[in-house]
Amino acid sequence: MSEARHAQARPLPLLLAYPLLAIAGALTHWQAFTLAASALLASLLLWPALRAGRPGAWLAWLGLLGGLAWLAARGLAALALDAVPLLLNMLLAWLFGRTLRAGRQPLVAQFIEAIEGAPRLAMPGIARYARLLTAFWAALLGVQALVLGAMLFCQVPGGMLARLGLPSPWPVPLTWVQGYMHAGAYLLLGTIFVLEYLFRRWHLRHLPHLGLPALLHRLALRWPQLIRGRNHAP
Repeated sequence: MSEARHAQARPLPLLLAYPLLAIAGALTHWQAFTLAASALLASLLLWPALRAGRPGAWLAWLGLLGGLAWLAARGLAALALDAVPLLLNMLLAWLFGRTLRAGRQPLVAQFIEAIEGAPRLAMPGIARYARLLTAFWAALLGVQALVLGAMLFCQVPGGMLARLGLPSPWPVPLTWVQGYMHAGAYLLLGTIFVLEYLFRRWHLRHLPHLGLPALLHRLALRWPQLIRGRNHAP
């Protein structure tokens, strides 16, 4: 078990390198940084299947690298990398939001049940808080996706409107867009996660709580299974 966890943890240092490479590409306008960040992200996303030696994953990985090379040859590698935070926020907003439908268990409730067990979810106030928190994350991620999309269209120079020869109604400097898109957006979500944890400990102070390091560790271990797992309430 420890060896499997160690193997899963190997690419995590590379995950920290992704925003650094993305920001370096934005600041220096050197396409090699942008291509490296994009290739690194593709590798991290496919890492479990690549590590398992699945032919389909390796073909997908090679296809993604080929697509990046094609975009780079046409000077569009930076645009492809800029779309990643937008698509990620849209995907996460959808993952949280879809579990709020009738007959489904909110995603945060699934986390609580998987991390701390069904008895925890049955404690007074936990289920309601889990539904409200799921709705909060769905709304926050959706709003951030809209902001990122507006930035991509309105940045100067190089925004989508500028590429179409149209004036930007909200001319945002390129350095601001790149800084927020590849670092600020992630820092905002991380900060809100920590603040919500502190608020939860105060709001539900009559209940015991996991420490933040233990919570993050269990969440990291169970996140992939939860995303692929059931969405219906038991």
